[in-house]
Amino acid sequence: MNLNLTGHNVEITPALRDYVNSKLARITRHFDNVIDISLVLSVEKLRQKAEANVHIRGKNIFVEAADADMYASLDSLADKLDRQLLRHKEKNESYRHDDALKNQEAEPE
Repeated sequence: MNLNLTGHNVEITPALRDYVNSKLARITRHFDNVIDISLVLSVEKLRQKAEANVHIRGKNIFVEAADADMYASLDSLADKLDRQLLRHKEKNESYRHDDALKNQEAEPE
């Protein structure tokens, strides 16, 4: 998994980078087909915003979260991203299982 971390009007400190890596480790634990993650952290007045664009095989997933604290916005972003990736994974598994069931029903015994 490649991680591209960018900051707009915010400095990416080693502590912030470690926090992002720890949050994204949960995502790769649930879904291991992640190719690339582009994460943009930005600050606009009192609004701290985190945006992620995740490239997986066959699809790109975009998630954004904003909060008063950067760490809180990263927590929210990780939760949203985890939900979307699990939903995508479940859709693929159900599609594969439905297709396998159709093939079993079509074959005469």
